[in-house]
Amino acid sequence: MKHFLDLSDWSSQELHHLIQLAAHLKFEWKSGGNKPVLGGKTLGMIFQKPSLRTRVSFDVGMQHLGGHSIMLGPSEIGLGKRESIADVARVLSSMVQGIMARVFEHQHVLELAKWSSVPVINGLSDDRHPCQAMADMLTIYEHFGHTEGLQLAYIGDGNNVAASLALICANFGVDFTIASPEGYELPDATVELAQQAGAITIRRLRDPLEAVQGANILYTDTWVSMGQEEESAERVQAFKKYQIDTELVASASPDAVVMHDLPAYRGKEITDEVADGPQSVIFQQAENRLHAQKAILVHLMS
Repeated sequence: MKHFLDLSDWSSQELHHLIQLAAHLKFEWKSGGNKPVLGGKTLGMIFQKPSLRTRVSFDVGMQHLGGHSIMLGPSEIGLGKRESIADVARVLSSMVQGIMARVFEHQHVLELAKWSSVPVINGLSDDRHPCQAMADMLTIYEHFGHTEGLQLAYIGDGNNVAASLALICANFGVDFTIASPEGYELPDATVELAQQAGAITIRRLRDPLEAVQGANILYTDTWVSMGQEEESAERVQAFKKYQIDTELVASASPDAVVMHDLPAYRGKEITDEVADGPQSVIFQQAENRLHAQKAILVHLMS
């Protein structure tokens, strides 16, 4: 049995297959609807964090595929507090055919997978956001028609989104550059994992302007993620020069697109002019969470 916890657990061939499957399922849906390949099956969804895209995309994705989902928020479970993670995993495994968890600690999804007898999907953890990265690569593939040889510049925090993005880029031949202030760099261990996954160029820089030179894709994320609210003032100060604005976009390749995993804090990491501008694919990217995750669900649960 396979889980979807971290992209480093999957081969390039497997990830390419998932992206092709996602494209097929998206086309199928828009051509009249998906086949009910998950009929009679239920996905248990565990949430420790608030959610828009993750909850709606998994819930609607299961409906499109003929299945059902059930949401379990912090008040229902209290993962690891009211009830041990091992007990939660074993109880849910006896009633549902898949588990998706959106958590703070990455160790919590690893623990769920250890004790679960059904596939576990990492809907987000503080270390990784693999489902988002799959939607990102589907969007890049749709827009450019290929991935090999493209250059992506990530402007901001070397966080969970950046980590999974670096890993997916390595598997699809996309050169990856990240510009971050001191103390917020992409960890060495993540860079090493990405370099093992594919022969791409990975650069860690300080200067956003240098990072975007020749880039086909500009990507950013919030400066203050959930659980970091106490660091808000410090982070806003550290990242104030790391905003994607029209000037930065103009310094990239003329064909460059702009991406953001949302929610966006407009006027901070990205300006309205860019987020709503002609080079933005932010909302196509958001929609693709649905189709990329349907591919993961079909692969693991059908």
